[in-house]
Amino acid sequence: MSTVTKIKKGLDIKLIGEAEKTIKDLVTDQFAIKPTDFIGVFPKMLVREGDTVKAGTPLFVDKYRDNIVFTSCVSGKVKEVKRGAKRVLLEVKIEADGKEEAVDFKAEDPTKLSRDAVVKKLLDSGVWPFIRQRPYSVIANPSDKPKAIFISTFDTAPLGPDNDLVVHGHGEAFQTGLNALLKLTEGKIHLNLDANAAHSKVFTNSKGVQFNEFSGPHPAGNVGVQINKISPLNKGEVIWYLYPQDVLAIGRLFLTGTYDATRVIALTGSEVLRPAYYKTKIGAAVEPMVKGNVSDKEKRYISGNVLTGDKTDLDSYIGFYHTQVTVIPEGNYFELFGWALPGFDKFSMSKSFPSFLFKNKKYRLDTNLHGGERAFVMTGQFEKVFPFDIYPMQLIKAIMVEDIDMMENLGIYEVDEEDFALCEVVDTSKTNLQEIVRRGLDLMRKEMS
Repeated sequence: MSTVTKIKKGLDIKLIGEAEKTIKDLVTDQFAIKPTDFIGVFPKMLVREGDTVKAGTPLFVDKYRDNIVFTSCVSGKVKEVKRGAKRVLLEVKIEADGKEEAVDFKAEDPTKLSRDAVVKKLLDSGVWPFIRQRPYSVIANPSDKPKAIFISTFDTAPLGPDNDLVVHGHGEAFQTGLNALLKLTEGKIHLNLDANAAHSKVFTNSKGVQFNEFSGPHPAGNVGVQINKISPLNKGEVIWYLYPQDVLAIGRLFLTGTYDATRVIALTGSEVLRPAYYKTKIGAAVEPMVKGNVSDKEKRYISGNVLTGDKTDLDSYIGFYHTQVTVIPEGNYFELFGWALPGFDKFSMSKSFPSFLFKNKKYRLDTNLHGGERAFVMTGQFEKVFPFDIYPMQLIKAIMVEDIDMMENLGIYEVDEEDFALCEVVDTSKTNLQEIVRRGLDLMRKEMS
C-alpha cells in the first residue's frame, strides 16, 4: 500500500509546446560525451582522435577515482577531443558507423550475483555514472552503502517528458535494473509515482520496491523534495538516486551484456513546429533533431527544461543526464513601461496581471528577465514555492558568506540547484540562485573530503 504525500508549496508553469505522444527515430551519426556534465570529475583521456571504438569502450576515467569509467555510447570513430581554456576537456565527439558493435560484458542475472560483482559490471561498462548521490548530486561512490535509493518516475518541470510513455513495453528491462539496484543497498528502493495520473504497468508491477505517491505542483517530481518528505538526510548519510531511463540502461546491461545507451528525448517548446519524442542515443547532436522543425524567430536552445537546463547551440550535443530539449524565444529586447501594461499574456505568480484569472492558460515565455540584478532583499516569495522544511533565504545568505556551520544547520545536504529553480523564477532581485547553491555544495564537498 503506497502512501500519498501532498506537496502544497510550489508552482506549475504551463508552457506552449508539449511533445506529442509519439516516438520517432532520430537519424544522426554525431554524438559526444561531455565531461562538464559530471560534477567533480577530472577526466583522464584513454583514447585519441581517430581511434575506433565500440559501445562500451572506455573514453576517459576520473583522475582521482579511476574506477569511475566513462564509455562510448555508440560504435564508430573518435572524431574530435575538444578542449577549452587551460586545456579543459569539453567534449569527446564520436562519429557513429551504424554498425552498433558493442563490448561484451556478458549477460547475467543480477539476483544471482554478489554486490561486488554487480558494482564491477556497472563500473566496467560505464553505466555507473547514472547513479548519483545526495548530498552534492555527484556520481555515487561505489564503496558507500546508501541508506536508500530513490527513483522519481514523473517529471513536473515545464513540458517535462512522460516517463510512462518512455518505459512502455520495457517491463523486463526495468525490473532487471531494479534487481541490480537491490544488490546495492540494505535499505529500501523508493519508487515514487504521480498520485494524480494513471501509471504504466511497468512501474506498478515492479517488485522489491517501496511505492510512494506524490501530489501537488512542481517541484513534486524533484527527487530532492521526495527525499525530504520520505527519508530526510542527516549529516554523514548518503542516498542514491536515478531516473527511469537510467534503470532501463542498467537492466539492458544485465539482459544483453552490452551498454545500450538508448535515450528517448522530448523535443518541446513554443518555437518547435511539431513537438515530439525522439529515440536516439545519449549525447546525440542537437541540430538533426530540430532541423526544419523550428520557427524562424530568434530562439534559445536548451538541453533540459527551461528551469534547470543548459543553454546550448545547434552545433552542440544533448547533456548526459537530459531527456528533454526545449526551444523558446530569445528575450533580448527592452520593454518600455512593461510593468504598466495590461499583461494578459504575461505569467506571474502574483496577481499583478489579469492573466492569473486564467488558471489553465498556457504561455509562450521568452528568456527576458524583465529587469536587472538588484539588492538581495527579503520578500517572503521563496517560501511560497519551496516545499522543504528549510529556510531558503537564510540558506542562500549563509552560502554567500561561506558560513559552513550555518549552511549545515540550515540543511544544505538535502538540496541541490534544481530545488531552487522556482525561487529563482519568483526572485524580484534576479539573483542567480542555482549558481550560488552549486558553489555552496562544492565548498561543502571540498571541506568534508
